[in-house]
Amino acid sequence: MSAFKRKRGQTHVDKKAKKVKIVADGSEALAKAEKEKTNEITIPAPVSLGKWTNKERVLIFSSRGINFRTRHLMQDLRTMMPHSKADTKMDRKDKLFVINEVCEMKNCNKCIFFEAKKKQDLYMWISNSPHGPSAKFLVQNVHTLAELKMTGNCLKGSRPLLSFDPKFDKEPHYALLKELFIQTFSTPRYHPKSQPFVDHVFTFTIADNRIWFRNYQIIEEDASLVEIGPRFVLNIIKLFQGSFGGPTLYENPGFKSPNMHRREIRLAAAARVREKQMVKEMQKIKRTEAKEDLDRDVTADVFLTPAEEKPVHIETEAPEPKMVKKNKHKAFKRQRMARR
Repeated sequence: MSAFKRKRGQTHVDKKAKKVKIVADGSEALAKAEKEKTNEITIPAPVSLGKWTNKERVLIFSSRGINFRTRHLMQDLRTMMPHSKADTKMDRKDKLFVINEVCEMKNCNKCIFFEAKKKQDLYMWISNSPHGPSAKFLVQNVHTLAELKMTGNCLKGSRPLLSFDPKFDKEPHYALLKELFIQTFSTPRYHPKSQPFVDHVFTFTIADNRIWFRNYQIIEEDASLVEIGPRFVLNIIKLFQGSFGGPTLYENPGFKSPNMHRREIRLAAAARVREKQMVKEMQKIKRTEAKEDLDRDVTADVFLTPAEEKPVHIETEAPEPKMVKKNKHKAFKRQRMARR
């Protein structure tokens, strides 16, 4: 049998046409459909299907020269904040005002920028782009999620609670920082990447003129807290009116730069070395000094005890000679010989 040849412009259909099912009585089908509807279990729509109105987006990136710990911290913050965006590292030669243009291109109105200096000092900028205000911090005691290995855990993308120290409401610069933290770290409601759960809390505590950041899990059974991580300490340097610059609103009087701190440590170590050298030189001078000859020994009269003076007796006559017995042991010798 020869193969089927298809002419140009024609199609060959091997499939059978579907048969149309004709229902004689339509009332039975309607009753069956209504019965199925009554047996269905309806599940309410999730909360995240609401309208997303708060369009906060946070850009998290850094400059070149950061170490591995800073890179892991930056990745942890991106994981905890589903409303964040990432970008490539910024060149050191560029001015900080360029970040406002980057935020505009990324459609972000908040920014967390990590600035590394000397490959050992880490600074964090938190800014409201493009109009400000902005804050500059020195980041200390950084511990990432991979480093801590805490027992706490939470759902990725869930919305956090923000807990602030009561001191944030007592001073104006802390009140400004509180509002900046609320707008930056809080996940907007109904965000597409967020989950409709609240199972962890961010705490901002003020101690020793520094802000201590911690992340805790909220356990459902007894509402106790278990730390998740990461953790770091923010030492405030300055508050600016603009974004990454502008007039200074607040300057920390007790802040000491890391360069000054390292300089003081070096000066203290150098002072200790100089003191040891001076002690050695003094000991050497004492050894080489010529000892003074004393005419009279001071300790010579220590053991002298006073005694009565005896009168001096002068003999004018010679003493009598003593009588010497001859053969003194002869008698005894005779007795010994007799006994034998």
